[in-house]
Amino acid sequence: MAPPSPCYINNGAPQNGVVLPVEMGTVSPQDYSHLLDPDEFRRQGHQVINFIADYYARMGDYPVHPSVSPGFLRRQLPADAPSHTELDAFDAALRDVRNLILPGLTHWQSPRHFAHFPASSSTVGALAEALTAGINVVPFTWAASPAATELEMVVVDWLGKALHLPENLMFCGGGGGTLLGTTCEAILRALVAARDRKLADIGSGRIGDLVVYCSYQTHFAFRKAAHIAGIHRDNFREIATYRDDMFALSPAGLHAAMQADVDAGLVPLFLFATVGTTQTTAVDPIRELCGVAAPHGAWVHVDAAYAGSALVCPEFCHLIDGAEAVDSFSMNAHKWLLANNDCCALWVRKPSLLVAALGTEQEYILKDAAAEGHDVVDYKDWSVTLTRRFRELKVWLMLRCYGVEGLRAHVRAHMRMAASFESMVKADARFEVTATRQFALVCFRLRLPEKLGGEKSANELNRRLLEEVNATGSGPYMSSAMVSGVYMLRCAVGSTLKEERHVHEAWKVVQDGAASVLRKMERTYIAVD
Repeated sequence: MAPPSPCYINNGAPQNGVVLPVEMGTVSPQDYSHLLDPDEFRRQGHQVINFIADYYARMGDYPVHPSVSPGFLRRQLPADAPSHTELDAFDAALRDVRNLILPGLTHWQSPRHFAHFPASSSTVGALAEALTAGINVVPFTWAASPAATELEMVVVDWLGKALHLPENLMFCGGGGGTLLGTTCEAILRALVAARDRKLADIGSGRIGDLVVYCSYQTHFAFRKAAHIAGIHRDNFREIATYRDDMFALSPAGLHAAMQADVDAGLVPLFLFATVGTTQTTAVDPIRELCGVAAPHGAWVHVDAAYAGSALVCPEFCHLIDGAEAVDSFSMNAHKWLLANNDCCALWVRKPSLLVAALGTEQEYILKDAAAEGHDVVDYKDWSVTLTRRFRELKVWLMLRCYGVEGLRAHVRAHMRMAASFESMVKADARFEVTATRQFALVCFRLRLPEKLGGEKSANELNRRLLEEVNATGSGPYMSSAMVSGVYMLRCAVGSTLKEERHVHEAWKVVQDGAASVLRKMERTYIAVD
């Protein structure tokens, strides 16, 4: 072994203006034993567990969304990191988390958080994250951590079966799956695989002719992925959706768009279908869309980031009829299936296409004689990155500890709460439901009295209503969407701590807010009139 290279460091004031070299390895290893000292780990670990438990117990003490202005935290923290270890540094840091950081967070686990799709947490999910971080392996190849790779293959099949996915998307049926961080990563991987497959047929020089398709409801992450993958901005097709179709992507509209592009000499590449869009949870008709895409050889990806979790309940399986024809499918287990951030699952019908687009064969990649002659999965070849997290341990623990029936009960409870909120909206003549509820999101708005103006005034009225609702520090936190020119409020039920009473309390705040904004608008109308 070659001797260590000298590392030049300054251990204080230089002698005669000279910084002396210090040989790496001259510092005793015992000096650093505290970095993973078992006793210290136990002590600090207990502190963290107690801190988190207290946080959940006192969740009601925090407003869901903080009233802070940009720069509030930076002004309270030093400009530079500490040069030396502080006395009781860990204890002091936890105090700062409690006193400085928590008051400036949006508390996604609050039962009064209704603004976004859930980022669900659970005891098992949180502790699994700690276990994963503690073991801290990097399973980029089978050889790098054989048990991690094989556990991932097992759990993506477990999860796929729990969600009633077609067998041809799972390892047991010739396909395969992987766990990654977010849907954005899943989209990019699928799009790059589709691009390379198509260019292998038509020639790499025609990348400028490739066209991708989605609905007007599609998440902006797809546009971002298309740009990264080299798709020309002018070749991004967003097809209009309509309330009469429950805002779903129209097969007829897709057919017309694809045919027009073919007639213009362009090449349909990729269809992005959604089960549960962000704005209204619209569901695109998968079977019919696959039928339109197939003659053009276009890749079909289904994004079920939010609503994919609902597929654990058999009563929702009809929403993916025809999914055996798709090329890839993704969902976020961290949204609604109690697998704390982050955990997205991606399944592909032909894993070889991912490997062809993303695989590497450099010799410096760790290999193992035990893998020679075996068809092992090296997940580095399914990924943009090489470094990977041990997410499969979390999913395995979640499925073992809660079981499929436990997950169904969790999802169904939120469905019932959302149905309860929807029924209260419908029972109040001042309001209307603006999109058909399919899962646990209710889209609604306050009706505008005719004498007070048209659609523009109605949108402004509901903007004010949302401001009124969110201004109550101890009340709910909701969000909005603008769909086909209609401004609507979104009430998303899904946080783990949420109970029926929180839904009723939220509705009371909405009703009070409506009375307030209507009174103000009436006074303005009278004054102007």
